[in-house]
Amino acid sequence: MVTIVFQLLFELIQLYTWVVLSACLFSFLLGFGILDPRQPVVWKIYNFLSRMTEPLLQPIRSILPAVANIDLSPLVLLLLIQYVLYPVLGKIYAMLMVGIA
Repeated sequence: MVTIVFQLLFELIQLYTWVVLSACLFSFLLGFGILDPRQPVVWKIYNFLSRMTEPLLQPIRSILPAVANIDLSPLVLLLLIQYVLYPVLGKIYAMLMVGIA
């Protein structure tokens, strides 16, 4: 049961990573004028991606200033997920499995 929960948790984190990457790509496409935010479908997708990513990106933006008008908060978030969250969850999983056995 613990294994299934942690596999689901890892999959959800991986899905969120893809959402953050999609939001970055979408932001670039809007910024360069490739996509028109006045289109209803484009606006709905952008609104969804923003609502999914902004709660975690906003605290990072308040700490990390923009460098040459480039927002580095998605990069910091992805690095935190990759190098902090995954190892911590792996350690918790390993400790739970040893404690159960």
